[in-house]
Amino acid sequence: MCSLHSLLRFSYLLIFFTLLSSNPTLQTTLISPVSKDKHTNLFTLSVYLKTPLRPTKLFLDLSFLFPWTVCNASTYNSSSYRYIDCGTDFCETLGFGGHACGNCIDTSLPDKNCIPVDNHMVCGSFPENPVTRDSYANDVLIDTLALPKADVSTQTQLFSLSNYTFSCAPSSIVKGLPKGVTGLASLGRSKLSIQAQISAAFSTPNSLAICFPSSSKSTGVAFFGSRGPYYAFSHSNKIDIAKFLLYTPLIENPVSLGDTEINYETPSNQYFIGLTSIRVNGKQVPINSSLLTINKENGFGGTKISSDVPYGVLESSIYKAFTKLFVKEASSSRFNLTTISTLVKPFSVCYSAERVMVANGGPLVPTVDLVLHRDDVVWKIGGSNSMVRVTDKKKKLDAWCLGFVDGGVNNKTSIVIGGKQLEENFVQFDLEANRFGFSSSLASRSLSCADFKVVDFAK
Repeated sequence: MCSLHSLLRFSYLLIFFTLLSSNPTLQTTLISPVSKDKHTNLFTLSVYLKTPLRPTKLFLDLSFLFPWTVCNASTYNSSSYRYIDCGTDFCETLGFGGHACGNCIDTSLPDKNCIPVDNHMVCGSFPENPVTRDSYANDVLIDTLALPKADVSTQTQLFSLSNYTFSCAPSSIVKGLPKGVTGLASLGRSKLSIQAQISAAFSTPNSLAICFPSSSKSTGVAFFGSRGPYYAFSHSNKIDIAKFLLYTPLIENPVSLGDTEINYETPSNQYFIGLTSIRVNGKQVPINSSLLTINKENGFGGTKISSDVPYGVLESSIYKAFTKLFVKEASSSRFNLTTISTLVKPFSVCYSAERVMVANGGPLVPTVDLVLHRDDVVWKIGGSNSMVRVTDKKKKLDAWCLGFVDGGVNNKTSIVIGGKQLEENFVQFDLEANRFGFSSSLASRSLSCADFKVVDFAK
């Protein structure tokens, strides 16, 4: 439980960036269970933390700069944690932002080697809850993280990352997050994301792939350090899901201002893709094309993928045009659906459940096509990813509602693809090839995220 002194700090920096710049070769693919929280409709990622290792549930986040974990002297018990001594620009170089140093006597956890003088500083940070936007000042720690290898027969074999670097956070920060989480798994574009740290430690590709489950009763999976294959198991068949992926470039948003409460003056860590149009039942939604591109001056516009919101979010003019066309197509003779007048917040388009036919792919409603950088690269969104079942026995309500909400006119991002649209989809964020891979719904291939046969050890 001791601080790292200047020489160790320099050695850590040298090792950290030497690993980041090395040529990765596939050696070890690690996996982590992914679960859906029924209360928030958001997702969690399970890992092992500390010494001795303990199962830990983290909020699955695709945007924040660095991971954080709730820790204080009474609850954080580990024999391997340590602080990082703070140099003039050392913490900023690591990726925690500028002005991120604190006196070692004010740390969250005991530091028995702390020398209580003004020049003995340790790295600090500003952990944030991306849902409530609550942010706090706290300390940076190094400890052990471990995950199983991606082999169903050896899931008990754990690989440890002894230099896992993260921020402490107060217990109040988890308000509004899935039940049982004690931290945040940062899976965005930053060099402190969990996949970047794993890539550096094991010389594997800086690539992340996730299958998001649609129910709290099933378990999905995240793959770290691999571009594939990704094997699912269905009816005694071993199926490589990587063969189903279509790819589109990842687009960098040069402006992060507004992404977080603290302005880090860096490019955005969020995942943007180049959506060019939206079709409903084959008909194109009329959209002001300028909203689909990112303004390089202020970072507004464009389309991002987010696990911080349970449903898709559309800028007001896009939302109005989209819902108008959806309602029109749903009322056609093929579907013969009429919206109900009952207000079902936060949705504005709902149908009586008894009028909506349901098949294996979900409710039979007009298909939504997200057309990407080419006309033949299309993310298809069927009823299972566009519609939300809403029931209320007291109000005698049973409805299917369109799972997109009006984001207003001042949202930084024009289109946000949310959790509902990600369910039972297999997606890949390949930061080395700078591309995004997607399967569309696995249900269309009679598969599901549960077919990866992963057990959530942190439940």
